[in-house]
Amino acid sequence: MPRTSRRTRVELPTPTALQRGGLVVATIAFLVPLLVDVPDLDPTGERMLAIFLAAIVLWVTEAIPLVATAVLVILLEVLMLSDQALVELSGEVLSASDYFATLANPVIMLFLGGFLIAEGASKFDLDRNLAAVLLKPFIGSARRTVLGLMLITALLSMFVSNTATTATMFAVIVPVLAALPAGPARTGLALSIPVAANVGGIGTPVGSPPNAIALGALNAQGQGVSFVGWMMLAVPLMLVVLLFGWWWLTNRFIAADTPIELDMKASFDRSPAAMVFYAAAGGTVLLWLTEPLHGISSSTVGFIPVVVLLATQVMSGDDLKRLQWPVLWLVAGGIALGTGIGASGLDTWLVGLISWDQLPLTLLIVLLGAIGVGLSTIISNSATANLLIPLALSLAGTVAIDPTVVGVLVALACSLAMALPISTPPNAIAYATGEVPTKAMATSGIVIGGLGVALLVTLMPWLWNALGLV
Repeated sequence: MPRTSRRTRVELPTPTALQRGGLVVATIAFLVPLLVDVPDLDPTGERMLAIFLAAIVLWVTEAIPLVATAVLVILLEVLMLSDQALVELSGEVLSASDYFATLANPVIMLFLGGFLIAEGASKFDLDRNLAAVLLKPFIGSARRTVLGLMLITALLSMFVSNTATTATMFAVIVPVLAALPAGPARTGLALSIPVAANVGGIGTPVGSPPNAIALGALNAQGQGVSFVGWMMLAVPLMLVVLLFGWWWLTNRFIAADTPIELDMKASFDRSPAAMVFYAAAGGTVLLWLTEPLHGISSSTVGFIPVVVLLATQVMSGDDLKRLQWPVLWLVAGGIALGTGIGASGLDTWLVGLISWDQLPLTLLIVLLGAIGVGLSTIISNSATANLLIPLALSLAGTVAIDPTVVGVLVALACSLAMALPISTPPNAIAYATGEVPTKAMATSGIVIGGLGVALLVTLMPWLWNALGLV
């Protein structure tokens, strides 16, 4: 009896014209610094410049997946800049293990714990049940209900991936959207979730990838920020922008007498496995929030639930497979890019191209925020953070700016970009519902994100200094 093959044919995706062009431009950008002598830049810096330029083009055009560019950066740094370089460099270089170690950077461990908790919350339906309990005080008025939805979405996004939070909350409101008459109320309700998820993600180090990239870069410079320290810097801005976003969306799209009825019934899983998960997740969050008291770093705390949940078999290898590994590797690629830029001296060369010290400090901060939110609007905020944060931190060393201010400011600016469906995964999820026209998303994203960035660059650095947070 002939053996039946179970394999299916794997088809490669057909690249778009932009992607094909991106590959060509990235190749040229990679080769030029290697073939042409760059003034005032030594061979090590020229090699890193080649990697950096190629990464910019590949991340902007998405000629290959974002995560593929991230791991390509690590491989090229090993083959061109390390002690295992194919063509040896003179002088002191980092070992290959230094670049590979970015895949297990402490920040990666922090995110790994956050992702596993998010997966467990979905597995035991904790996220939906928490939303049901927390939403009860807001039922009764359409605008108050939207406020409750946005507060709960933001709260969940602080500790759970904003993508997962958005998917969960849309599962809650999809029946409501279907029951509403076609019109602006449906648009406003659908927009409220991604806006809250994007804004809530800035509140903690595990809220969004740009936060992790900034933490990794700051840690590499000995400028560590604790979990609570990050919250103290970001939560005040988060709350102001969130409340403004609610005011804007409800006044623009949702009339006060709009009927909104949510059938939210909580039914918590009380199985032994669920109880272990609740204890592990709750204990992890508690340890994160009390880091100044016990001194255990947030990265170490983030690894504790990984061990506990796997050892108790509450979570399994199948659960690990479902984690957002591409995001983790994308963050690792950003950390590796920063490591290479610093070790090669490329940062000093790039910063020296412009007389930054001649610019007013306020204008410099405004430029950093504007570039962060502008780039993140049209490409991935993670890719933008990967490119900008290492350079911004190098810039901080040449002018009178605290590196922590610069790192946090750029990360938050990247996360406040929410004007297009491609800007963030929560935006893409909302757009996919068919309830959010691009014009409505762009207008709301520009107004809400614009206010956030304006406050970020004009008020927050002064406030952080006044309160002694930096």
